[in-house]
Amino acid sequence: MRKLLFAITLLSAFVSHSQEKKKKDFDSKKHEVKFGAIKMLAGPIFEGTYEYIYSKDFTFGSSIQMNFQGDKNYNENFSITPFARFYFQETQEYGAKGFFVEGFAKYAIGKNNPNHFYEYNDYNAAAVGISLGKKWINHTGFVFEILGGGGRTLGNSNVAPGGFFRGDINIGYRF
Repeated sequence: MRKLLFAITLLSAFVSHSQEKKKKDFDSKKHEVKFGAIKMLAGPIFEGTYEYIYSKDFTFGSSIQMNFQGDKNYNENFSITPFARFYFQETQEYGAKGFFVEGFAKYAIGKNNPNHFYEYNDYNAAAVGISLGKKWINHTGFVFEILGGGGRTLGNSNVAPGGFFRGDINIGYRF
């Protein structure tokens, strides 16, 4: 009976130690890279995102978007979007997952047709906005994220769009 009790105690100490190490290794992952799947499938529009996990409730990063087709159906040819996110998770396992609110700024370059005639005019514009989303992540670091929001163009321009949409289904990896 003593040998059995000793074996169970030893085994439980080993298992609890290995689980704590696994959680600690996962908490040390502070970098995320993602790409926008819907924009990539809809047209050759690449949106890549880098996100740094500052704490379990706060992250910041930037997205870069490039339109490789250059068609007039999507009026942004290039944009860079720095952002900050605040997470509201229900569990205490690890951070930067679950529901989030994002504040962002955006600088975009593209072509727009403000008068709905045949000529397109070049523009460059800045915008600020807010987005909502949800992020799921598994223990291997695979990330799945849904994001949607909008922003308002700063300044007064007859060519730039009055607002910008920000959204996609992002797939990535945390390391």
